[in-house]
Amino acid sequence: MAKILVIDDDSSIAESLDLYLTEEGYTVYTAATGTDGLNAFVKHAPDLVILDIRLPDIDGFTVLEDLREEEENVKVVMITAYHDMDSTIKAMKGGAFDYIHKPINVEELDMAIRKALKTLEMEKKISGLLNEPSRSFKVGDIIGNNNEMKEIFKTIGVVSQSRTTVLIEGESGTGKELIAKVIHNNTAPDEPYIAVNCSAIVETLLESELFGHEKGSFTGAVVRKLGKFELARYGTVFLDEISEMSVNLQAKLLRVLQEMDFERVGGKDSIKVNARIITATNKDLKGMVKEGKFRDDLYYRLNIVSIRIPPLRRRREDIPALVEYLLTKINRELHKKVIGASEEMMDIFMKYRWPGNVRELENLLTRAVVVAKSQVLTRGDFPELGDDAVNGANGKKAEINIEPGKNMTLDEVEEQYIRRVIKDNNHRTKGELCDILGISRPTFERKLEKYGITIEKD
Repeated sequence: MAKILVIDDDSSIAESLDLYLTEEGYTVYTAATGTDGLNAFVKHAPDLVILDIRLPDIDGFTVLEDLREEEENVKVVMITAYHDMDSTIKAMKGGAFDYIHKPINVEELDMAIRKALKTLEMEKKISGLLNEPSRSFKVGDIIGNNNEMKEIFKTIGVVSQSRTTVLIEGESGTGKELIAKVIHNNTAPDEPYIAVNCSAIVETLLESELFGHEKGSFTGAVVRKLGKFELARYGTVFLDEISEMSVNLQAKLLRVLQEMDFERVGGKDSIKVNARIITATNKDLKGMVKEGKFRDDLYYRLNIVSIRIPPLRRRREDIPALVEYLLTKINRELHKKVIGASEEMMDIFMKYRWPGNVRELENLLTRAVVVAKSQVLTRGDFPELGDDAVNGANGKKAEINIEPGKNMTLDEVEEQYIRRVIKDNNHRTKGELCDILGISRPTFERKLEKYGITIEKD
């Protein structure tokens, strides 16, 4: 059974806890001062420490600090008669597992103890697994072992041997820029990599950002400015959200790709383009061409080599490796030492639909690492993932009813399924419906028009 050390100068509380915890089957040690408590901790190596903040020789915060120097992952439940916010914050910031006020509620204490010991057990289990030979990750790795990702790796290897234009397609959060950086690093690592988000800059400024401008070419142009194509030299210009570029700029970009030169805004000198151009979009660019919202000639210029990144829900087998990689990255950035997620949490990860893809996974893990009380992430560290996540969907799944003996075309099946999804999830927005159906917004709009379906909610 687990060993518990109680450090409290109040003899009545120490005796009561000793009696109660012994009856519960724990091995209990007690100490009335901080110094004696630290000596007892070194001598008995308890699994859990119940620590009072107010002690006669040194305060509990100092004892907590010393305990963590002795054993970094020690589980400490602090108790105090003072209900002030600062003490609570200081205790949790110092690494306490939990914080309980006097008079002690036995049920609250019992819950804290069980949770702390369960966490300790999971940490030991995961730590044992991590002692086995494992992968060595480095910043900028692309994690993926499913067939689609393997094909992407092959394509990256091929395009890295040339300087051809690449179009990267995929949902938001799938890692399009990461792919672009890997291509750049395998082609011209010593040259500049310059990223431009076409949706974040207004059209008038975007032209100047890309091509630069001459002094006096417009109001506010007090000096000559070099554009991204010029600054990139023999490196890479990554144009993210290319679908948001105006038709006017699309024409100018097409000329750059055709002639491989340009003039600064207000300038006359022709400047040669030496950089590779990589573009990315989370939209159905081919569909936009059909709708007349994107130039077909530019699309074919950009789409010389296309890389389509699958959403995370289509490569669930990569999730464990992604969690391991992202935790390594997050620990490095936040100076934390979270070693993994519980089996329950990994099961939830594997069932969740991940509408925000890898970016959503990274954001959730980052938040969880910040607030985590232990080295193992548990369900309580992810309040954002509710019952929908446990059930493995963001919306209610629809069923298609086909009468026995009746043959249906694929269009009829698709229409029936789309109508049923909309009916069963009528409280959701179009964006959420797209996530449930696993299609892009433009594709969804085209199918609504095709089947004559009207939706009021946007």
